Amino acid sequence: MFPTFLFALRKAGVPVSTTEYLSFLGAIKAGVAEYSIDDFYYLGRTALVKDERHLDRYDQVFGECFKGLEAPEGMPIQNLPEEWLRKLAEKFLSPEEMAKIEALGGFDALMKRLQELLNEQKGRHQGGSKWIGTAGTSPFGAYGYNPEGVRIGQDKSRHRRATKVWDKREFKDLDDNIELGTRNIKLALRRLRRFARQGALTELDMNGTIQATANNAGMLDLKMVAERRNTVKILLFLDIGGSMDDHIRVCAELFSAARAEFKHMEYFYFHNCPYERVWKDNRRRREQLTSTHEVLRTYGPDYKAIFVGDASMSPYEILQPGGSVEHWNEESGEAWLRRITTHFRRSAWLNPTPQKSWGYTNSITIMRQLMENRMFPLTVGGIEDMTKELSK
Repeated sequence: MFPTFLFALRKAGVPVSTTEYLSFLGAIKAGVAEYSIDDFYYLGRTALVKDERHLDRYDQVFGECFKGLEAPEGMPIQNLPEEWLRKLAEKFLSPEEMAKIEALGGFDALMKRLQELLNEQKGRHQGGSKWIGTAGTSPFGAYGYNPEGVRIGQDKSRHRRATKVWDKREFKDLDDNIELGTRNIKLALRRLRRFARQGALTELDMNGTIQATANNAGMLDLKMVAERRNTVKILLFLDIGGSMDDHIRVCAELFSAARAEFKHMEYFYFHNCPYERVWKDNRRRREQLTSTHEVLRTYGPDYKAIFVGDASMSPYEILQPGGSVEHWNEESGEAWLRRITTHFRRSAWLNPTPQKSWGYTNSITIMRQLMENRMFPLTVGGIEDMTKELSK
């Protein structure tokens, strides 16, 4: 079966080497993907595909070679993850049922109603459409559904429509030492590089030395030049936490590649939308904040500002003062985004969400308009298009 899979991949144009194939077999023998077709699929993709341009071909070959494959019978039920059992009360609705549920009618009305319920409610509630509880259609609580509401006591996002999140959440910094998968990103980012010779004369100018020696009747005349360096300056603004947890890997790859390619690169984190404060350490993001005004004063207009985020949030977070899910912002996210993009002459937004689904999320549409359509997918092709835009 596996040699057939190898030959089918090669026939489809996926360049799989013998070494990669042996690594794939070794991982299978080690039990990396014993009983899961999904684990087996990702194992093969990781071990056998070097370039993301071949992922579609891999999917087609995998589907053809292993169609109809099912999990073996007799798998022990006690291996089910505990969280599957803990969420039996989670509310699942069809798209038609979701469409019948109405929002309260605006940010101010939502906040007012929450305050009223906090004063009135005395006990726990499950289901229903009024109280703060679980598995209902109220705008307040966890594991239910409402077009816009306040998420309270839920471990992570489900529908990505929350207007406020009433929980303390911890985010992790992106890893800048990741190497797997960064090669193509590095190649795409290199289009941004601009070289110039600056600083002390530390390198031998071979052509100049030859010319000067010839002009000096053969007497050696050494000529030195300054080191050739990449002069492009990059400022990354990285969305972290919440719905971005789905994209940690690709963002870490981008972050690692950018730090390797650009000597003049700085970064800051934000959540969902830039506001009056950003930070550099997610473990200390409540104590060590940096004023966005300070960022604009420190980094000149010659920096190229790149925002990285899925732009998936409540529209209030962009357009409404006080709309942030985590704090009360005096000015809207729109005001701060315009302030930043006006300061930096060149700016763009990289979005890890598949581009084909952008039109289904209002906040992405709004953000694209604010960025004057300078939003690109976080893919190799999208990065290449972004570098062309920033190099104009």
